[in-house]
Amino acid sequence: MTFLKEHLVSHHYNWSAETTHSITNPPGRRISDRSNGNQILHLINFLRHSVSNLTVNDGQIIKSLIIKELPAQLKSELALFNRLKENIYIIGIKNKTVIF
Repeated sequence: MTFLKEHLVSHHYNWSAETTHSITNPPGRRISDRSNGNQILHLINFLRHSVSNLTVNDGQIIKSLIIKELPAQLKSELALFNRLKENIYIIGIKNKTVIF
């Protein structure tokens, strides 16, 4: 299931006209902007593509972690993605317990 703009709730995002984010393009060294809706969707959907079987609820957990929990020192999309990927079981996707 693709995580859509409509699934991003409880946060105000900037929606740029730029849509260079594609499921076939992995997160890169672009500076992460946690208020950029397109960038958040890209990270969630690329992780979904990498892990598979993520639900909308799982995507919302990932979104909350990106916005609120992951260290601000993670400055690039790639750094955020790698932290999420390394901790996929810890962040609650598989066991529904958020421990970070």
